[in-house]
Amino acid sequence: MTGRFAISMHILTLLAKANGEWLPSDLLAGSININPVLVRKELINLRNKGLVVSREGKYGGSMLAKSAAQIRVSDVFLATRQGAFLGTSRNDPNPNCPVGKQINQHLDGLYQEAEEALLHKLGDTTLADFSRRFD
Repeated sequence: MTGRFAISMHILTLLAKANGEWLPSDLLAGSININPVLVRKELINLRNKGLVVSREGKYGGSMLAKSAAQIRVSDVFLATRQGAFLGTSRNDPNPNCPVGKQINQHLDGLYQEAEEALLHKLGDTTLADFSRRFD
């Protein structure tokens, strides 16, 4: 896991609270306390996933592409995910060991179940629900 999910949730929550105003990346970066370049990279990803729209120029910035009630937290997770949720094994276990020859297939099943549970839980919450926690 990387910090992309947390950064994206921060960005999207700020945009949800902005009520349709265009927010510049500098303002977003100031709230997150990171370099605006990192914010712009995440905004590109979020724009490519259909979660935000952006415009350039003096009065530019970003806003939500759809209402916060239409964005599920699971959408953000899927938009920011890079690889397997719990990672993958980097070694080749001993095929002569009764555990070693089966461990990866059983771990893969366990990881899949965990990710499905997480997506189900995150899918129960919209960005609007999450944003209301800051009122």
